[in-house]
Amino acid sequence: MKKISAALSLVLTVVLLAAGVAQAQERPAITGIAFVRMYSADMAASEAFYKTLGYTKVSAGNGLERYGVNTAQWLEVEPLPSPSTETRMPEVAFTTRNVAALERYLVKHKVVVVDKQKGEFTVHDPEGNLIGFVQQGAVGPTLPLSPSASSRRIIHAGFIVRDRAAEDAFYRDLLGFNLYWHGGKTDATTDYVAMQVPDGTDWLEYMLNNRADPDARTRGLMNHFSLGIAQMSTAIAALARDGCTDKNCSKTQMGVDGKVQMNVYDPDLTRIEYMEFRPSGKICCSEFQRPHPTEVENK
Repeated sequence: MKKISAALSLVLTVVLLAAGVAQAQERPAITGIAFVRMYSADMAASEAFYKTLGYTKVSAGNGLERYGVNTAQWLEVEPLPSPSTETRMPEVAFTTRNVAALERYLVKHKVVVVDKQKGEFTVHDPEGNLIGFVQQGAVGPTLPLSPSASSRRIIHAGFIVRDRAAEDAFYRDLLGFNLYWHGGKTDATTDYVAMQVPDGTDWLEYMLNNRADPDARTRGLMNHFSLGIAQMSTAIAALARDGCTDKNCSKTQMGVDGKVQMNVYDPDLTRIEYMEFRPSGKICCSEFQRPHPTEVENK
């Protein structure tokens, strides 16, 4: 009986692996973060803030403003709707090499398309977060890039997650994201789970173990995005040059993942986390499982 059970187990493993390979071949490449969108209660204040980060505004119509980070990534800011929402970071979007095929793939797996425009579409993840997918090259090259930008890479975005298993079923099992690193405020807890895109090094961060009713500051802290930098001193110098006088613009810390970090906050309390690409300190909780991001990404 033990031999039969072992044989059945082996067959099941092979079948599951084959199914995973087939699904990965069917799913178009998802190569990284395309953009992160924020709400703003004061668009002029937001423009002034992003100017101190070294980014140049361009209007995209209907009140939407974009700030080019590089030729494949950008930030979006739009007026806070009325009635207002709790979140100030309503969308994270990823780049794909074939947006039409990815849409067909998700619809085939019973994911509902929320909105569809030329070169992009959006869906909701299991917790209701709006997730976009953008055709590679659809927008980025048209954006002006400032020579004084404090960073030219968005490397991750994160938001509050209540049900890790449900999110894993969507991001890991359906979309092919892979575990990059996980850790917490202590060695015994897992508060942060970094899930890397299947065909690149950007990642999505689950922010776990939060209160059921976080206040605005906590929500802004957790719902965030990260700008990558090779050396934090370069970002600090750029921020000083562009007029960022807030004390946070030079206040660094060592993260539990061993990477030097620095946090600044937009006028609506959304956290922008500057982070060095590679760890240089003690790494807590788990080893990195995947490659680190670099200054220039091949999308």
